[in-house]
Amino acid sequence: MIRKLFVLLETGVVLAGLLLGLAYWQQNNALQQPLNLTQERLLDVPSGASPTGVLNRLESEGILKDALWLRLYWRFNLTGQSLHSGEYRMTPGMTAKSLLGLWQKGEVVQYSLTLVEGWNFRQVRAALAKQPKLEQTLSDLSDSELMAKIGHPNVFPEGRFFPDTYRYVRGMTDVELLKQAYNRLEDVLQEEWDKRAADVPYVDPYQALIMASLVEKETGVPQERGQIAGVFVRRLQQGMLLQTDPTVIYGLGERYNGKITRAFLKEATPYNTYVISGLPPTPISMVGREAIHAAMHPAPGTSLYFVARGDGSHVFSADLDAHNAAVKEYQLKRRADYRSSPAPASPPAIAPAPGVDPVPTAGMPGGESAPASLPQVPASDEKPPEQGASKATTSEPSSTEPSTTEPSNADQPQPPTEASDKNGNVESRPQ
Repeated sequence: MIRKLFVLLETGVVLAGLLLGLAYWQQNNALQQPLNLTQERLLDVPSGASPTGVLNRLESEGILKDALWLRLYWRFNLTGQSLHSGEYRMTPGMTAKSLLGLWQKGEVVQYSLTLVEGWNFRQVRAALAKQPKLEQTLSDLSDSELMAKIGHPNVFPEGRFFPDTYRYVRGMTDVELLKQAYNRLEDVLQEEWDKRAADVPYVDPYQALIMASLVEKETGVPQERGQIAGVFVRRLQQGMLLQTDPTVIYGLGERYNGKITRAFLKEATPYNTYVISGLPPTPISMVGREAIHAAMHPAPGTSLYFVARGDGSHVFSADLDAHNAAVKEYQLKRRADYRSSPAPASPPAIAPAPGVDPVPTAGMPGGESAPASLPQVPASDEKPPEQGASKATTSEPSSTEPSTTEPSNADQPQPPTEASDKNGNVESRPQ
């Protein structure tokens, strides 16, 4: 009797071993099977999806076999491991085990969006709208509604986002990406403000940000940022108008057609620094850390003017006579290959974003209305600087020739509705 029990026990052990061996063989075959693919494919795993559901889907699509063994492998070997949502890259020759390894490590496909120094907020919105992998939640909102959606109501959006390359995965929202860019700008601005030079004329970081946007738009050669900031700061300190063309262009909005006329220079908008004294009420573009640093650390010197040479660099002058001579040399006799930046590039076609708020007439020079394309300047703690300086005496510029008057530069940058001023990628691309 005991002998029979031993025989039965031995038989059971053998059978169990055979079954376990068969199970291991089956599972190993399932893990080592190559995915049935002839070309790369992205596997979309939505939020809340389970390994069981995704494996069953892949089996039904004929991409793999023996989903049962793969489910058992996940259950007993990766207990408690969650499946991250996003896209996973499947390639020909990849095994099922390699795919499960991607799931285990959460190696989802990442995309990138580059926000470029010098862009305005319309361009930022247009670039966001072109990202098909981002979940679009802001398209139908005005600028003020958008700022409330990202947690900053009554904050004017221009210049409030840091230009950088941001990574995202499929299913991430445009709100999440903008929050990153907003917080990044806040951090960089505060870091530079804490290390600012002692004699800069700003009452708060926001004024420094406004100045940085002027430096950003005027700079073609990076090493000139500090000199350009120095010119602007000295003009402020001496009660001179800043007279910088990018503020005229920004104030014109979509009416700017590539030429700055005599009438445009005289037109009273909240941003025209040929008319208003001091800084404009808000930034006119996004700014990088280098421009912020230059605004906080303007280069010492005596220059009060600068004019473009036509190769991206500028001639700086300490008096009006020297400036007018430089204008005659480099503007009235423009070189055939004249350009305002060193490296030309084809701008991406960007459509204006919807929902731009108008500027109220209150507080505007002369009480005139600004173009409807300009966004509303909010009544918040970010107030425009005092505008009490008197206008310097100059001769009037011609509408057909470059100015030989007191303006600090004679460039004609690209309109703020285009990306040709600063170049960068706005297309989503897998990493």
